[in-house]
Amino acid sequence: MSLQIVSAGAGAAHNEDWAGSFQAPGRTDLVIIDGGTSVADQDYIDPANGDVVWFVRRFATALGVSIEAGLDQDDAVHGAVHAVGQEFDTLTAGRAVPQYAWPIAAMSWVRISGSGAGKRLSLYCLGDCKVLLRDAAGAVIDLDPWVNPQEAVLRAEIARLQAEGVLDATQRHARLLPLLRERRVYQNTVANPAALCLQPRGAFAARRYALPFAPGAAVLAMTDGFYRLVDTYGVHTNASLVAFCAVEGLDAALAALRAHETDARAAPASGKRADDASAILWQAEDA
Repeated sequence: MSLQIVSAGAGAAHNEDWAGSFQAPGRTDLVIIDGGTSVADQDYIDPANGDVVWFVRRFATALGVSIEAGLDQDDAVHGAVHAVGQEFDTLTAGRAVPQYAWPIAAMSWVRISGSGAGKRLSLYCLGDCKVLLRDAAGAVIDLDPWVNPQEAVLRAEIARLQAEGVLDATQRHARLLPLLRERRVYQNTVANPAALCLQPRGAFAARRYALPFAPGAAVLAMTDGFYRLVDTYGVHTNASLVAFCAVEGLDAALAALRAHETDARAAPASGKRADDASAILWQAEDA
């Protein structure tokens, strides 16, 4: 088995992603988390690093504890969120924190269990991280081909503002802020949340997949920031990205991404010029 992990913020001192693995006999858990950019005016828990970073790191730690306790994926996620939610309540006791300031995150969790021809892959997805599987025959499969519908709403609103002549990024953000905050409140209060949040009001609306994991297969899991190499810049297809990462390594792929982010000609028409980017590449020992 070979494992590579890379996680880097858009800026050197700030990263709202987390990527890591948890190992146990007969089982490997690959977890990738992408914190949602804050839409609040201030941080309430961690002024130094930001509340989103606090949430992502605390959840990752709590999830590790849940996994170590032997919980299945559903129970592990809810157990970890419950622990972090209680800590949040303690740290904010006596202060009014608007619900749009509560941090959220996307997560994809790949569990590989068993051995040899009996290996199984179980996937648990919330939000828009991406997981690609290269099977033993070399075909690359998008295991969770989900598209965030909110992205289309946001792009349409940005296009409308541009048509109005609102081209300055600061002015555009100010005009978008009410929409973004309304969406964040919804994500934090909906009955079955589709993103990691502090106090879910029901079971998470996770997308789950289970399939055999044949010898010779490989998994590439990544945040949407890393996936820009495919869906924003068109540098790679899914297949060529997995091949490049397997041969050249995740650091080389990250360097290529940052090169395109600094190229003004390649600037995306909507959203951030640069984004936090994280990826995990797992290849079986017989790959």
